[in-house]
Amino acid sequence: MSRNKIPTAEFRIFDDPKEAKKFVESYEKNIVIKADGLAAGKGVIVCDNKDEAFSAIDKILVDRTFGDAGSKIIIEERVDGIEASYIALCDGNVGIPMATSQDHKRIFDDDKGPNTGGMGAYSPTPIVSPELAKKIQEEIIDKTISGLKKEGVDFKGFLYAGVMIHNGTPYVLEYNVRMGDPECQPILMRFNSDLLEYLIAASEGRLNQLPEISWNKQYAVCVVIASKGYPGKYSKNDELSGFEKIPHDAKVFHAGTKNTDGKIFTNGGRVLGVTALGETLQNAIENAYIANDKINCVSKYFRTDIGKKGLVSF
Repeated sequence: MSRNKIPTAEFRIFDDPKEAKKFVESYEKNIVIKADGLAAGKGVIVCDNKDEAFSAIDKILVDRTFGDAGSKIIIEERVDGIEASYIALCDGNVGIPMATSQDHKRIFDDDKGPNTGGMGAYSPTPIVSPELAKKIQEEIIDKTISGLKKEGVDFKGFLYAGVMIHNGTPYVLEYNVRMGDPECQPILMRFNSDLLEYLIAASEGRLNQLPEISWNKQYAVCVVIASKGYPGKYSKNDELSGFEKIPHDAKVFHAGTKNTDGKIFTNGGRVLGVTALGETLQNAIENAYIANDKINCVSKYFRTDIGKKGLVSF
C-alpha cells in the first residue's frame, strides 16, 4: 500500500517488544496493534490508551497468544470512522465489484467487546454511496491490481478490502483474498447472474468480456449464530435442531458444525450464518431473526442488532 500510494493508516513494524513499547510511549495518536499473520479474525487489538497497547504487545510478542502469527506486529494509527467491506472479483487485469456490504466485527451489540471473525452482515449498505464506491474502486482496488501486476503477482480471485471511511476518505484496514465471511452470505443471496461463469472468466483473464452482474433488488441480512464464549473459550458437540422450520426466503450457511449419524452438532466458534431476503432492510432484518429463532441450541449466542446501523441516515 505504501509503495503504490493506496490510502492506509500510518504504520510501523516490530518484532522486539521493548522497541515496540518505546515507539508507543513516544507516539501521540491512538493506535491499533495487529498480529502479522492469520489469527482467525482475532489478531487485531484496538487500544484506547498506552496501557492497553503495552498489554497487546505482551500478548502477541511475549506470550505468543497467536503462535507464529505473532512473531511480528504492525502498530498502526487508529483511524476512526465507519467500517465497510468492498469486494471485487479479479482476473489479473481488472476487478469487478460485488454488491456493497457491511460486517459487524465486535462480539456484543452496539459494536462493543473484542473483535471476532464477524457476527453478521447485510447488503447493500447505504454507507457506500455510488461516489464513494467509485473512489474505493479507483484508489484501492484498481491500484492494488496494477500494483500486484507491476510486482509480478498475477492475482485472480476475490479481493476483499476492509475499509474505514473517515471524513469521506476510505482507508484500507485489511485485505483478504476471499469473498469475506459473513459478507459472502448476503451478497450471494442477491447474486442473480451465473456465479460459475464469472469465476471461470476470472481464472481465464476475460472478465471484461462478460456483461455487468445482475443483482436482486432486495436486501439481505445474515445473522451469525456462535457458541457462547466465542471469541474466547467455547463448548463443542452441542446439538442443533430446527432446520426444517426455516422459512423459504431464508438460507442457513453452515460453518462450525459437524454431522454425526444424521444429527448436526456445534464444532466451532461461529456455527451458522442465518440469512434472509426482504423488500426493505427492516424487512430483511425481521426475516433473518424470524429464521434465527427456529434454530435451537443450548450454547446459542447471537447479536440482536445486525443490520440496524444501515437504518441510520449517513
